[in-house]
Amino acid sequence: MSSQGGQECAQCAIQLCKMREENMSVSYLPELQQRPFNQFASDNYAGICPEAWQAMEAANHGFESSYGDDGWTERACESIRQLFECDCQVFFVFNGTAANSLALAALCRSYHSVICHDLAHVETDECGAPEFFSNGTKILHAHGPKGKLDLSEVERIITRRSDIHYPRPKVLSLTQATEVGTVYTPDEIRAAGELARRYGLRVQMDGARFANAVVSLDVSPADITWRAGVDVLCLGGAKNGMAVGEAVIFFDRELASEFEYRCKQAGQLASKMRFISAPWIGMIETGAWLKNARHANDCAALLAQKLADIEGVTIMYPRQANSVFVEMPEVVVNGLRADGWHFYSFIGSGGARFMCSWQTKREDVFLLAEAVRKSCAENDSLLV
Repeated sequence: MSSQGGQECAQCAIQLCKMREENMSVSYLPELQQRPFNQFASDNYAGICPEAWQAMEAANHGFESSYGDDGWTERACESIRQLFECDCQVFFVFNGTAANSLALAALCRSYHSVICHDLAHVETDECGAPEFFSNGTKILHAHGPKGKLDLSEVERIITRRSDIHYPRPKVLSLTQATEVGTVYTPDEIRAAGELARRYGLRVQMDGARFANAVVSLDVSPADITWRAGVDVLCLGGAKNGMAVGEAVIFFDRELASEFEYRCKQAGQLASKMRFISAPWIGMIETGAWLKNARHANDCAALLAQKLADIEGVTIMYPRQANSVFVEMPEVVVNGLRADGWHFYSFIGSGGARFMCSWQTKREDVFLLAEAVRKSCAENDSLLV
């Protein structure tokens, strides 16, 4: 942040404190209002949904025991058990990096390896955290079309060596929904689980956008997790409307042995745990976790439909969750960014990624599609 930007933030904070002291409305501070409509970079950009916010507010009355020994955390764990129709063991951590890394560390020893897709978050976006928390477990990545693992390639990696010089494969990691917005079907997950069992591997699922996959497939959460062979699920909350917090769910309780110590050592044991766990109650018991995912998916489906009709734009992957990946001429990409549209140029697969969230509005989708159409038309001579 520039020194000028820091001074402006400090001035805003001072002004806000003064206004609160005078019991004035913060609506007088335009600098603190939400960003414009043109945010399609990430579902992390969205705010906290009402159901999660209200649950946090409800937990903010009176006193509660600390470090997860409170009624809110107990109720949240029970809500998750009912949701998955399983007597699973549940832990809450701050973010997805911690969830994935600590879960994998619990399943591996330092001389083991984890097999995942080339584009998987645990390989590309965790800054080596899985290796760090497992004391050196190696990440092996496999290819596969549309962001999903090719099981024949996975088997080749498992069986290509068995000598003591090779890090023994121990975990197969699936991403649901995938990094390119596709989803694994129940049959595909079951096949992955069967392959893993055949060679003595465990299955971990990175479910940062698990809710979007459940909506897309219209299945029970149990049918694409433990019933299909998944041992541990890292269930995402932040991308689905929560402020912070992911749930690490062990469907086999024996695998969770001493996991609470891993959380503590990694700085993931919140003293006021109820403010991480309570939003899960609001999300699950009201059905907001699916409502939010459905809205995000629907907005992405609408965007894919509108963009597919524009000459010069190519949809890169089937739209199955809440993201749309497209190839567009560079002049169009640069023009959109110059006009204030925010989106990612996706690392690893190329193209532009437009991500929808629970807060995305349909009218914003229409505006984005029209901006792309207009830019392509204006640069028609360069698209040939």
